[in-house]
Amino acid sequence: MKILILGAGQVGSTVAQHLAREEANDVTVVDLDSERLQELQDRLDIRTIRGFGSFPDVLKRAGADDAEMIVAVTDSDETNMVACQVAYTLYHTPTKIARIRSTEYVQAEGLFVQEAMPVDVVISPEKLVMDYIRRLIQYPGSLQVLDFAEGRVRLVAVRAYYGGPLVGSELRTIREHLPDLDTRVAAIYRQGDAIIPEGDTVIEADDEVFFIAAREDIRQVISELRKLDKPARRVIIAGGGNIGMRLAAALEETHNVKLIERDKDRARKLSEQLDKTIVLHGDAADEELLRDENIEATDVFCGVTNAEEANILSSMLAKHLGARKTMALINRPSYVDLVQSGAIDIAISPQQVTIGSLLAHIRRGDVVAVHSLRRGAAEAIEAVAHGDENTSSVVGKAIEDIPLPPGTTIGAIVRDDEVLMGHRDTVIEAEDHVILFLVDRKYVADVERLFQVDVTFI
Repeated sequence: MKILILGAGQVGSTVAQHLAREEANDVTVVDLDSERLQELQDRLDIRTIRGFGSFPDVLKRAGADDAEMIVAVTDSDETNMVACQVAYTLYHTPTKIARIRSTEYVQAEGLFVQEAMPVDVVISPEKLVMDYIRRLIQYPGSLQVLDFAEGRVRLVAVRAYYGGPLVGSELRTIREHLPDLDTRVAAIYRQGDAIIPEGDTVIEADDEVFFIAAREDIRQVISELRKLDKPARRVIIAGGGNIGMRLAAALEETHNVKLIERDKDRARKLSEQLDKTIVLHGDAADEELLRDENIEATDVFCGVTNAEEANILSSMLAKHLGARKTMALINRPSYVDLVQSGAIDIAISPQQVTIGSLLAHIRRGDVVAVHSLRRGAAEAIEAVAHGDENTSSVVGKAIEDIPLPPGTTIGAIVRDDEVLMGHRDTVIEAEDHVILFLVDRKYVADVERLFQVDVTFI
């Protein structure tokens, strides 16, 4: 697929990195910063064009006349929208994806349609990150919580602790521990290495366990792997930008929320926009301020300012002063593994949260959702099975008979409104939503081919 990426910032660079790894993609990146472009070109097998992404001549030089997709992820909403408009009007680009940060644009009804602003897919990284953090707060003890089938099924990562009922037990005993619900362990990571789960696999303390279950069963499964944390009630958010404001608005009806913002004018504006959140003007890394706000009684501290160093330092200080759980928004991938599981419980990479929404529109076959995991090394996919036994490689077959690539497991199937776990003898039917976990994302193309309908298939 020929893809144009406009913007070589953190999101654009991450998208380019993911897509360039796949042989089937021909990627061109457009940006005004020649140093960024050169750095990308040194690392990846891509083309780069220096120029303003929405200018017709720049798009033409980048190959817009025969591109199948344009991904506009510059820092300017307006540039992204105009670039999609130009690509549609002059070059009839089939798929146009735009990063839109301003809620004023996103909430405007009837704006993003072909006859007005021809953007096929609107990506709002701030909303995606906010939803991601809210799910982590909803399930204390989780490292990741990812939605599939419109939230009916969730993939959850948990670190197994000593004393968890399932720790030290074989996976086949899950039925004995949880007789009233069904769940599947999709993957286990032990000291960074992936273990493909089998019936005789033993869960050890400190394993990172990815399991799939229906939304209503998540807390019960977590309780089998670790002591179930108390529900979070008191939340302190550091940073009143788009993410911090959205998160406070989403939590303030059900939680006791305090938001710390350094900019006085911004703090005043937030206090007018938020109903129940207590907005504080100050520095989140100020020890005296945190003590005054009873940081020792805080369940979750979230550092979501625009400066990752400030997020790291304030989260570390909050943990030191007694906050039960800390999260920090960190842009540099190299920092994520460095700080997580130390003073900071969860390091959140906005690029990794965002990339899945983009990949879902790039994957071949009918792929509905994609989540990038383990800093892009692994992937979870929701694909729809189409066709019949004569035209599909999966329809009408039991899971044990499907030629899945190495390290790939089928965790669950959503059939209409019913959630089925992916056992060996489970038979895939047409229109099933199949949720797969890939330990190694280099096999993504093989999975895509499995779910493509072939009229010549025999």
